[in-house]
Amino acid sequence: MKSLILIPAYNCSLTIRGILSKIKKLGLDAVVVDDGSADGTGDIARSMGATVLRHEKKAGKGTSMKDGFNYILRNTPCECVIAMDGDGQHNPEEIKKFLERGASGNEGIVAGNRMASSGAMPFLRKLTNRFMSLFLSVLCWQWIADTQCGFRLIKRSCLQEITINSKNYDVESEILIKASRKGYKIASIPIETIYKGETSYINPLVDTFRFFGLLARIYFGKK
Repeated sequence: MKSLILIPAYNCSLTIRGILSKIKKLGLDAVVVDDGSADGTGDIARSMGATVLRHEKKAGKGTSMKDGFNYILRNTPCECVIAMDGDGQHNPEEIKKFLERGASGNEGIVAGNRMASSGAMPFLRKLTNRFMSLFLSVLCWQWIADTQCGFRLIKRSCLQEITINSKNYDVESEILIKASRKGYKIASIPIETIYKGETSYINPLVDTFRFFGLLARIYFGKK
């Protein structure tokens, strides 16, 4: 499958070079959305050969994903996009697993599943993820083991049918709900997640409230 890697990145200067180096070894190209970083993340990504989209001010992960997807759909013929985080928690070597699963199945999305080996995951995040995954699986009418994982493959046909409105981390849930409502199946594959004590920009309580706001928008407001 013709594919591109999409990396939303905010102050990822310590990790982005290593990530892009591994992606290049796989023979793949990357689009990095630099979300107002103040540490030269975008310059490093550009020096590694990535296409860089720049927000002058931090706009949020959802906006970064939306801008990245729109750029890719308008400017490339790729058949799928693999989204992954820029903070080093996702192993680029596992991209091959997503491509193999995407090519062999008819699902619109292949989502990474960290919960099979979640021992290193902070307890509160693990608890929140399990609750969100159960709740979202009910809404989507299909089992999704880890709905909050940002490492996932999304096929072009699926991206073309959904509109992203979320500005923050609730974008992960929005994509799954809207894809399911369009009739797309979602597969899961086990992945490892690397935790090195880096700063997390996720606030479980705040993002849970954003999630319920997302549901209100989807079911009672914007489609």
